[in-house]
Amino acid sequence: MTETASAAAIAPSRTVAVVGTGTMGQGIAQVALVAGHPVRLYDAVPGRAREAADALAGRLGRLVDKGRLDAAERDAALARLRPADGLAELADAALVVEAVLEQLPVKQELFGALEDVVGEDCLLATNTSSLSVTAIAGKLRHPGRFVGLHFFNPAPLLPLVEVVSGFATDETAATRAYETAKAWGKTPVRCADTPGFIVNRIARPFYAEAFAIHEERGADPATIDAVLRECGGFRMGPFELTDLIGQDVNEAVTRSVWESFFRSPKFTPSLAQRRLVESGRHGRKSGRGWYAYEAPGASSQETVRPAPHTAPPAEPPGAVTVVGDLGPARDLVAMMGEAGIAVKTVDEGGPYIELPGDGQLVPADGKTSVEFADVVYFDLALDYRGATRIALSASEDTSERAVSEAVGLFQRLGKEVSVIGDVPGMIVARTVAMLVDLAADAVAKGVASPEDIDTAMRLGVNYPLGPVEWNRRLGQDWAYDLLSALHERCPTGRYAPSLALYRQAYAGDEETGS
Repeated sequence: MTETASAAAIAPSRTVAVVGTGTMGQGIAQVALVAGHPVRLYDAVPGRAREAADALAGRLGRLVDKGRLDAAERDAALARLRPADGLAELADAALVVEAVLEQLPVKQELFGALEDVVGEDCLLATNTSSLSVTAIAGKLRHPGRFVGLHFFNPAPLLPLVEVVSGFATDETAATRAYETAKAWGKTPVRCADTPGFIVNRIARPFYAEAFAIHEERGADPATIDAVLRECGGFRMGPFELTDLIGQDVNEAVTRSVWESFFRSPKFTPSLAQRRLVESGRHGRKSGRGWYAYEAPGASSQETVRPAPHTAPPAEPPGAVTVVGDLGPARDLVAMMGEAGIAVKTVDEGGPYIELPGDGQLVPADGKTSVEFADVVYFDLALDYRGATRIALSASEDTSERAVSEAVGLFQRLGKEVSVIGDVPGMIVARTVAMLVDLAADAVAKGVASPEDIDTAMRLGVNYPLGPVEWNRRLGQDWAYDLLSALHERCPTGRYAPSLALYRQAYAGDEETGS
């Protein structure tokens, strides 16, 4: 950290105030306390601030028990913690972070009252995840000192903080917030005030495409989750993850982003998820969501989940012909040879793997199997060597021999195989292409830098790769080509490649002279 940047951070000797003492408010207060600040807690409900102070004492005590904090550090932190009975007691704060109800009038009224209390050098921040930072600051006399500081839950554990600049936010205020979060041991990223900020904007397709495939009867939730985990490298599948988040919470965020983007088809919510919410099946907290979490004789929160579809053993082909460059799947050529399958290569044409029965095994490209004679599609993998499962897609017209040979081939490579319906773009490829597109669009519109987008997606939602890095690995025209094919088959606008993605693909063609 440079001397100038270090000086921009709020000094540990200055007071940090937290308004709203729920789980998030307590977490933010804990982060500031451990960083050395005096902390003031305020809640509009009488007695809540004192209850929160007691809860924080318990949290810090548990950290001592686990060896993560010295007893002396805990005692010093608690000595700096003070509940407040009124906003006037926050007058000496250098930073006030709000974590109250996600209602615009409530937040606007709070910050209007704070302006009458705090000093001119006090930084005002909201932890909102769904409201416009610009709108919250819209009625302030000095909106330049107002920023978004979006922590992720649980705030003491998760490193990411989105530092959001509203339309009127001064650069000095944004830098001060950024450097303060960094001094607290967090990993801040800068972001413009856009619906969903970085993570909640770009992550929508991870859920939406899975739900759409399920609605299209392309695959069941357990199979989709397994493919995204075991083939795509994601830590959790979208069905199990939304059950953990809460279906009502996840659906509300999706609907908020959709409405904020004037109901863009890119962000259209899922009718299946809406019905789940309407039925009260909110996930783990209600005992049932996409999956069941309570069963006779089962312990509380034990998942009762069906197994993913896995194909039975099939005979692998003895020899294949690889036609053209398989692109992201080119490792399969060496893997097949190592597995004892004779491989002949043909440079021109393709890309596909020609099977002995004249079927073709084709990388997912956004088209459907029914359009061709005996084509079996296979999904994108984060790492074809490391993947433990692969998805195959075929139509009702595809021959049993072609499907069997394709299944046997991947089983010989040590993979579990899930055969899904004739889904254009399949599961991992379709999801990744949409993530890449939204990331490219966000960069082009100045929402955040490519580096900050990748950092946010890796740390905020544990993606194995940031979408910008994934795009680099796959090639500049991979996502554009796949989405163009998808858009041709589903012309709703949802899959239309962004102008940013078009420009990337065109630039790639210009460089190669194609």
